Amino acid sequence: MPTTAPARGGTGVRDVDGMAVASFVLGLLGLLVMNLLLGPIAIVLAALALRRGTARRGRALLGLSLGVADLVVLAVLIGADHTVSWSLGG
Repeated sequence: MPTTAPARGGTGVRDVDGMAVASFVLGLLGLLVMNLLLGPIAIVLAALALRRGTARRGRALLGLSLGVADLVVLAVLIGADHTVSWSLGG
């Protein structure tokens, strides 16, 4: 009986693990720049990686939480000064 899941060394598993890592990196990067774009991408990649059964579940969960944090930071910044951009200086 054929199996539907690829072998551990196959590119399918590697792609799913790559999505988990990419969601973590994009979520982390989104805290600094372009959180409106990178936050949702991190959330989608993490959800896909978790749904497809990644071996890097912790990274996918971190990517998911960082993606949500990106959007929360964006909402706080918009609420604070009514703009999508922010700066450290006055």
